[in-house]
Amino acid sequence: MRVIVFGASGMVGHGALRACLHDDAITEVLAVVRTPLSTAHPKLRQIVHTDFADYTTIQDQLTDVDACFYCLGVSAAGRGEQEYTRVTYDYTLAAARALHTANPSLTFVYVSGQGTDSTGKSRQMWARVKGRTENELLAMPMKAYMFRPGYIQPTHGATSRTPLYRALYRVTAGVYPLLKRVFPRHVTTTDAVGRAMLAVTRWNGTGPTVLRNPDINRLSAAPENV
Repeated sequence: MRVIVFGASGMVGHGALRACLHDDAITEVLAVVRTPLSTAHPKLRQIVHTDFADYTTIQDQLTDVDACFYCLGVSAAGRGEQEYTRVTYDYTLAAARALHTANPSLTFVYVSGQGTDSTGKSRQMWARVKGRTENELLAMPMKAYMFRPGYIQPTHGATSRTPLYRALYRVTAGVYPLLKRVFPRHVTTTDAVGRAMLAVTRWNGTGPTVLRNPDINRLSAAPENV
């Protein structure tokens, strides 16, 4: 199976990339990046691309892909709705359309977030934009799964690109086992998210299309994915 990963330099993308590289069923991983990753692996091929609203120049490199793990995103903090929509909605749909055109049977996994609002009525701008993005992806004629994780603990060297979050994760790293026991439905790890992404690619049109932390943790712990 060939997988393409967007956002591999980010925290969640790191988990997705690592899961792919450690899975024997994955023969090649394509990482679409603005700048090359420091990671090197026999299965990894990087595609350097700068315009995430237009994939015309690399369309011929997007063929023969079985699944896409779309982990590209930004924090809404300090950003207006127009800028946040461009990255969250426009970029995501551009990638999905380009990939679906080249690979009609593609499985598309989108990392959304706990609290995403599909009705468009939320007072939180980010929740409305992500909800709109989810709705558009689910309306496309392809297998699509929306991941809505809550708290994600970075593992195996994954690092948030947001300074405030990095500080938070340093504080919580030592107490994550406690958080997992006290709030099992609300916490997960980057490693678990990556393994769960691989798990849904093996579904044959079954299972929920919107997955939250309990679903993610259950799938990541399945014997065939350990």
